[in-house]
Amino acid sequence: MNENATRIQKLTLAAVCLALCLALPFLTANIPEIGNALCPMHIPVFLCAFVCGPWWAMGVGAMAPLVRFLLVGMPPLFPTGLAMCFELAAYGAIAGLMYARLPKKTQYIYVSLLCAMLGGRIVWGVARVLMSGVSGAAFTWAAFMAGAFTNAIPGMVVHVLLIPVIVLALRRALPWMKQK
Repeated sequence: MNENATRIQKLTLAAVCLALCLALPFLTANIPEIGNALCPMHIPVFLCAFVCGPWWAMGVGAMAPLVRFLLVGMPPLFPTGLAMCFELAAYGAIAGLMYARLPKKTQYIYVSLLCAMLGGRIVWGVARVLMSGVSGAAFTWAAFMAGAFTNAIPGMVVHVLLIPVIVLALRRALPWMKQK
């Protein structure tokens, strides 16, 4: 397959991932107690990182909360949506860069995913701290731990269980993801 065809396929898949970022929250919003904790917008960004690479995924992650806010008014743009832009962009960049540089073995999918999950949450926390300085609202260590980890446990479990399985299936289906 030539380079232009691969680029067009990656552009198309990135657009599908962006569309999934917009649609998946509708599916989980009606699940009482844990709908938002499943972090549905994260899934397509992670998949985009593994399938399309870090730069496509970073773009999808940065755009998804903004586009969703413009279309449906959620998440609220400041501070939630803006912090999510940085968080999701970091997820895409970190997962994609690590996946590109590590051997194409199953355990390294998990390593890339877990490092991206940690790095993205740190980026989210830094963004929230900076925005709290601008808005004058306090963002405490307890708020960081609750928002980044405690409340997100259901989503983290779903991500660790679901994303590697999908990536392994996509490796078989997409020529540019073949093991090296």
